[in-house]
Amino acid sequence: MSSRAASTRSASGLSSRVWEALGTVRDPELDQPITELGFVREAGVGDGGQVRVRLRLPTYFCAPNFAYLMVADAHDAIAGVAGVTEVDVRLEDHFAAEEINAGVARAEGFSGAFPEQAAGELDELRRTFQRKAHAACLERACARLLAQGWQIDALAGLRLADVPSSAERDSLLRRRGALGLPVGPESPLLLDDDGAPISAADAPARLRFARTVRVSIDGNAAFCRGLLHTRYPESEASR
Repeated sequence: MSSRAASTRSASGLSSRVWEALGTVRDPELDQPITELGFVREAGVGDGGQVRVRLRLPTYFCAPNFAYLMVADAHDAIAGVAGVTEVDVRLEDHFAAEEINAGVARAEGFSGAFPEQAAGELDELRRTFQRKAHAACLERACARLLAQGWQIDALAGLRLADVPSSAERDSLLRRRGALGLPVGPESPLLLDDDGAPISAADAPARLRFARTVRVSIDGNAAFCRGLLHTRYPESEASR
């Protein structure tokens, strides 16, 4: 194999790994990968391992804290890919793009990029969205069981080992892991965000609330895809 062919093959493999890494970055509010939402306009890899990524959002005025989270998470995800030597991630067509891009490049955090707006770092905001995602995933997993004939009060007695393998179960386990909740087979299916079991008496109300969270997330995701398609008709979200 010639050196040129080897270099091309290496770049192709790195490009795939970079795209996979970007797929782990989720919109913090919509709880979906930015690659599926169409937020990645460009992801290129140079011969020397330099990675250039350009991100875009549905509107010019998307909240800067949400935008900062995604840009920073994309930068960190790519930086952790073996073979990457340089990372250049930038947000485009956003009113605060200059501040966000500079803050991420300098690794100064949201409070460094927006000292007048930030009351600290974004950990609590991220935690809030992780809890919402957990509630939505719990509702989806339980809805699948209810559709299979389970009664809602019986769900409180189930362990994770009792739940058949499914995409909903896998998503629930990922959200639990993000919150530091137990994911072992003997762990109760119904847990609140702090890891406390949800009783049979409380299950109906908890799952009704979780359904409102899930419907809100799903609705916002569809709305954002529509806005992105309107703004960028060629985007992945329109296909």
